[in-house]
Amino acid sequence: MAYSLIGKNFTPPDVHGKVTGKAKYAEDFKVEGMLYARLLTSPVPHARIRHIDTSAALQMEGVVAVLTADDVPSVEGVANHILTNEPAYVGDPILAIAAIDEKTAEDAIAAINFEFEPLPFTVDPLTSLRPNGPDARTQGNVGNSSIRNGIRTIKWSAEEFAAAGENTLPRGEAAVEWSVGDLESGFNDAAFIIDESFVTASHSHLSMEPRSVLSYWENGKCFIYGSSQSQSFPVPGLAAYIGIAPEDLVFVAEFCGGGFGSKGGAYPSMSIPAHMSRLTGRPVMLRISREEEYYIGSARHGFQGHIKMGFREDGRITAADLYIVQDNGANAGFSDWLSAGDAVSLVYQPLAMRFRGIPVFTNTPFKGPQRGPGQNQVHAAIEPLLDKAARELGIDRLEIRSINAPESDDHYGSRQSSLTSAHLPEALAKGAEQFGWEEKSKLSGQRIGNKIIGVGVGQAYHSAGSSGFDGLVRISPEGKLHIHTGVGNLGTYSHTATSRVAAEILKYGWENCVVERGDSRRHLPWNFGQFGSNTSFTMTRTNYVAAMDALEKLLEIAALDLGGSPDDYDIGDERVFLKSDPSNFISYAAAAARAIEIGGKYSGQVAPEDINSMTRNSVAALAGTGLIGVAKDNLEKVGTVPALAAGFVQIALDTETGKYDILDYVGVADCGTVLHPLGLGNQIKSAAFMGFGMAGFERHAYDPQNGLPANTGLYQAKPPTYLDAATDMSWAAIDKADPENPVGAKGIGEPIQGCAAAALLCAISDALGGHNFNRVPVTADMIVNAASGRPQSHKPLQTNTT
Repeated sequence: MAYSLIGKNFTPPDVHGKVTGKAKYAEDFKVEGMLYARLLTSPVPHARIRHIDTSAALQMEGVVAVLTADDVPSVEGVANHILTNEPAYVGDPILAIAAIDEKTAEDAIAAINFEFEPLPFTVDPLTSLRPNGPDARTQGNVGNSSIRNGIRTIKWSAEEFAAAGENTLPRGEAAVEWSVGDLESGFNDAAFIIDESFVTASHSHLSMEPRSVLSYWENGKCFIYGSSQSQSFPVPGLAAYIGIAPEDLVFVAEFCGGGFGSKGGAYPSMSIPAHMSRLTGRPVMLRISREEEYYIGSARHGFQGHIKMGFREDGRITAADLYIVQDNGANAGFSDWLSAGDAVSLVYQPLAMRFRGIPVFTNTPFKGPQRGPGQNQVHAAIEPLLDKAARELGIDRLEIRSINAPESDDHYGSRQSSLTSAHLPEALAKGAEQFGWEEKSKLSGQRIGNKIIGVGVGQAYHSAGSSGFDGLVRISPEGKLHIHTGVGNLGTYSHTATSRVAAEILKYGWENCVVERGDSRRHLPWNFGQFGSNTSFTMTRTNYVAAMDALEKLLEIAALDLGGSPDDYDIGDERVFLKSDPSNFISYAAAAARAIEIGGKYSGQVAPEDINSMTRNSVAALAGTGLIGVAKDNLEKVGTVPALAAGFVQIALDTETGKYDILDYVGVADCGTVLHPLGLGNQIKSAAFMGFGMAGFERHAYDPQNGLPANTGLYQAKPPTYLDAATDMSWAAIDKADPENPVGAKGIGEPIQGCAAAALLCAISDALGGHNFNRVPVTADMIVNAASGRPQSHKPLQTNTT
């Protein structure tokens, strides 16, 4: 279908503010009489606070108030708390102090005396699983937000550890297990079997903007200016943290300096200034330092895993047996471990599969979803093993992926769920052609001085769309189309790209459209959070149904005023005209004025029964200001929406230093209809860069003796810099419409990182003659050790420590 707006580039409305510095992030807001808050965080990995003496701090000039865990709502179990009397990792917030300036607040923090009882701790999940191993929480050592049977204590026997040995993951009692097909027959039918353990590191999100927040109370409402990648979605959770109704919260999050999953919903520290402001009666700003962001800013879950895979002679995977031990961090965690099992089932389509997994608490900062949670870790670990199988079977590394790649009629997971659309074989083929796979793969192993050429290909998946949320548009008497969106500003411009669907349906000129976003006072609908690659699919649907509701009302008003039935009318040039006589028309502006006169559903005085209360309140606030289009997305959705991606890398690896130059990268997206080509291209390239960091640099490092972290700053955490970027980068998209979306769109943000990480790891292995590290990241010292035949400095299953 030919579109006038969809698939076309545009200038996002917030670009000017960003490039001129006028964009206001959370720290940029100032209010008269504002206090500054600072946090007292735990100096030890696990303790019980016995006594806190704040008297000296409160006597200091300029200190206004102290907020402790006893002053804020408590949470059950190991959910992410606001403040705590049982800190479970170094940096866990214990209390906050407010003062007239930050220096005074910091001095007051230093004046606080407190006594604590040290408790057992661990930074390695396997240590906790050993008999009599320390538990990271007093309630037990196993639990996760994705399982409902609470916190448990699970220990594996000494015999299980001894039988596995140092190089292999023991596979004792699991928290979750599922299987499909005949696993034994699958392995019996295999011509080659891989049976190996692996480790993927936990690492921080490293958002450029720390999660600072300003709050104050006015006329019974709480105002929050925060750093959030979502807009409407965090409101109910944040209101609960504060202890108010969602309608009493004004949430402003127009700009966000990065989140990568860590700011998708409400997070506990965002509520601290609100509690402090209520206590003091003054506005409060809490600015988070880079070190504090490391502690409370969330991190990717690490895995200690094992995969057994059987292959036919042609490369088809006959069976897969996956076990994941997830580093769950200190709190509730996320479902990465479960997503990893689904990803293996979907991308590799084994004829039989078993998944087992266990999430184990550690006394490290709380973990949450980071771009491609679970999927990207497991693809980074397994893709190099596909290369090993290809070499053993004597087939091309691209072919072994193509023969197993999912197509639209395939299924996956424990429930053998269906897919809405899948074109990974085409993505692999398109990427191979654009990259020049046939020619470049012949250069594998070629030495130029002390540098060796390596070539790699990687794949990745993430679910990419939801349904059931609300859309809201308004045509004003001036003729403008106001598209109200609760999508956040993560930096991808999908808040605007998806809004253009409403303009497309109503045949509006984009110059006459206004995107209302970033502030709940702009009367926004209930929308999903901007995370999980879901926005393109989910929000095109909500804007579509809202626009269709507005279109229906426009046609009805035209029939009412001009005669005939709604079916007699069409739209164009921002007017409704009679099909048989286009000169007989009513403009959108006039129709909006008539909607106000008619009232009822046309002006928002009557709203659909099935919309969310947030949307209902927004419609009520807009009632009588124009023609209102509002609807819940009740469109049919059958199957999982898969975002799929393939990446291709060529490197020149220096065996003396362990460094490598990325000479070329090609990323290909199976993302349905392309909404915004410029935005998509930038996404693919920037995600690849993030994938390079995951593959080669970033990891947590702790002293196992005292639980202290070693990389709380950007320099120590070692994210990639512009010096690590690829010399050449290009992208492509399959651009085939997904049938479950009215304009064919689906998301892509997650797997375009995972495929790049996997491709780079495969290229490193290729340059070293097929050497597999079974570890993520692969750092320069590991490469030097492998190239020189020296043993690695770490044990095979060691994690979180160096």
